[in-house]
Amino acid sequence: MARNRYNNLDNVSTDKTLKQFRQLREERRRKKKDYSFVIPNMEPDLEFLRSNRRETTLTWIGHSTFFIQYEGLNIVTDPVWAPRMGFQRRIGSPGLPIEEVPEIDLILISHSHYDHMHVSSIRRLYGPDTHIIVPAGLKRKLERKGFKRCREMNWWERMPFKGIELSFVPTQHWTRRTPFDTNSSHWGGFILEPGDGGNQDKEQTAPQGTGAAKGLAPSQQVQRQGPRVNLRPAGAGQPARSIGSQPDPASAPASGQSDAQQEIKEFAKAPVLYFAGDSGYFNGFKEIGSRYDIDLAMIPIGAYEPEWFMTPQHTTPEEGLQAFLDVKAEIMVPMHYGTFRLADDTAREALDRLEQERLKRGIPEEQIRVMIHGETLRL
Repeated sequence: MARNRYNNLDNVSTDKTLKQFRQLREERRRKKKDYSFVIPNMEPDLEFLRSNRRETTLTWIGHSTFFIQYEGLNIVTDPVWAPRMGFQRRIGSPGLPIEEVPEIDLILISHSHYDHMHVSSIRRLYGPDTHIIVPAGLKRKLERKGFKRCREMNWWERMPFKGIELSFVPTQHWTRRTPFDTNSSHWGGFILEPGDGGNQDKEQTAPQGTGAAKGLAPSQQVQRQGPRVNLRPAGAGQPARSIGSQPDPASAPASGQSDAQQEIKEFAKAPVLYFAGDSGYFNGFKEIGSRYDIDLAMIPIGAYEPEWFMTPQHTTPEEGLQAFLDVKAEIMVPMHYGTFRLADDTAREALDRLEQERLKRGIPEEQIRVMIHGETLRL
């Protein structure tokens, strides 16, 4: 039976030639990289996560896997708890052990690549009331694996689910799990909105600025669980500190409280979340920003080197920051780095380049929320 083959916007191709693969192999033989930097883990607040059904929270498991609590639902994105990916071992342990994950209501899968859709992880998360949302063309594959509560979405489609609104939006990527199924299913990202329709597409019904937290300073929007993160590299105006280190006393709030202890304003409604999945940089980010009032965006910044080979399908840190500006979000959470060695870049390089670009563009430090594994942001 003939299969539908999916494409990117403007038919941008991510195909590579045999000559390019040979060039990649030769470059890798000559490179010497320091892969010693490992993103730290912190002890997750399991008691809070098990009991919470009110607050919006975001907990980073690693790579593109987040445990999200939203409008009373427990949601997982691109579930991968695998200890290795092909020949590469996982760098560090998942932020939340899979056996400790609270009962899941919804699994969101951006595309079928193995580092975004790990069937064994899905099987362990899949409970009697768990539903799975996948891109067009992927439902049949999941159903053959035994996951019957599975629905698929096309680009720009909206779907109500148990009190929230889901939208599936474009990315620039590709997909394959076998030599014979290249691009036989689609790829994309997800928008999560409150289910009362308070953040409809701006082009249709909503005036500018109707996002749940527009106008609030970023420091008033997000409360950190655990140590403050500082991603500044050496030479950026202060000595470098590793991720997860405590802030300098001089940088503490005037009240004497830590960031995590400060009282914050609550959102009038649940914030609008954007999970970008996996993507190269493309103009579709601007269209997403024109359609939705996004408060927090999870944007990939890793697996970009060598750039001549990778950037059609993976954003560089600089392009990830540009995507954040394009979608007009209030907060960016970087992802898709530091968990698996999928390309030649390192986590330290990705974070340093992100920070240098932030400084260059004059973006406030608090708008780029670098998380550590197991850390929870409470919105």
